[in-house]
Amino acid sequence: MPHLTLEYSANLRDKGEFKLLCEKLARCLIEQRADGQTVYPIGGVRVRALCAHDYCVGDGSLDAAFVHATLKIAAGRSEQTKTATGDALFAVMKEHFASIYEQTGLALSLEIAEFSETGTWKHNNLHGRFRARHPQ
Repeated sequence: MPHLTLEYSANLRDKGEFKLLCEKLARCLIEQRADGQTVYPIGGVRVRALCAHDYCVGDGSLDAAFVHATLKIAAGRSEQTKTATGDALFAVMKEHFASIYEQTGLALSLEIAEFSETGTWKHNNLHGRFRARHPQ
């Protein structure tokens, strides 16, 4: 972990550059540090963008769009670390959508959700592969 899921209104599909945004957000997560240590293992980083083809913003009367991000992380990180992560991710989102924000109604939001290891199952060979490619 972390897994970051973006949900966005379909009216942003053509101009939102979501592949680029996913790459920016992944780099942002990988670059997070606390006490000089990596906060999130590179092999656990996942960022995806899902288009909401069916949606309504407000009463539907305005040309409006949304992007909502949900970051799921394992429990145990400090409030300071979570706040720093949220601030960094949200800054990337705001910068990425700055021109669209000036042109149309746009709601950006981000939430961080912690989960317990109990009730999760994982099968992953990525950590070792990334460690071999990016020794610390």
